[in-house]
Amino acid sequence: MAGTEIRLDDKVALVTGGTKGIGKAIAVRLAEAGAKVVVCGRNPPAETFGAEFIACDIRDPVAAAAMIEEIVRRHGRFDILINNAGGSPPAAAATASPRFSERIIQLNLLAPLNLSQACYAPMMQHGGGVIVNIASVSGTRPSPGTVAYAAAKSGLFGLTRSLAHEWGPAIRVNAIVVGYVETETTDATYGGGDAQAEIASNIAMQRLAHASEIADAALYLSSPFSSYITGAAIHVDGGGERPPFLDIVKEHSA
Repeated sequence: MAGTEIRLDDKVALVTGGTKGIGKAIAVRLAEAGAKVVVCGRNPPAETFGAEFIACDIRDPVAAAAMIEEIVRRHGRFDILINNAGGSPPAAAATASPRFSERIIQLNLLAPLNLSQACYAPMMQHGGGVIVNIASVSGTRPSPGTVAYAAAKSGLFGLTRSLAHEWGPAIRVNAIVVGYVETETTDATYGGGDAQAEIASNIAMQRLAHASEIADAALYLSSPFSSYITGAAIHVDGGGERPPFLDIVKEHSA
């Protein structure tokens, strides 16, 4: 958008899981655009970056609703919800406990639903708002080892499309489909440099995403520049991965 700057002046935004990683990058970008930004998590951020912090376990719907009420009390309105918090440690489906699966689905699917419900009324008081759900390629393909997470992220697409219709046109609801992203936990997630290079070689863009690039997409979807986009799943995954069968066929045809 040459010559045009996206501004969110006077808007109030919440970024869940906004103290680090992708969430922090989104919070910084929204704050740079002029929004009043609140981030939540279980622990405060290591450094301040232009956002307020509220401690909250968003898996608890009562606590989540109370947090929305507190944000409205402080700022008088609520405009943008970024449902970013999520994730899952690996777990074998055959032995994962029901409690484990329940907690993963609470964090990755039910919390976005509960938070969206809690912010509906304050958004409508000022004519509407924007909800951006941070989804994952794990919800679009098989994800062995993180079955509950994959199921929850897949459900997030249904949540996005359904809320877009039920609450539109006043509230726009979209999802960002995230692929492999460089964050503070890159090595723990994707292995060392050699492993990361091999992963990158299988992506159309030949590299992992920067967290700031996910933040750019979130800023766009939060702004009037995306005024006719709702119910969408925007892929920010570098073009996705090359199908492995191509290399298998090539190897066995040599």
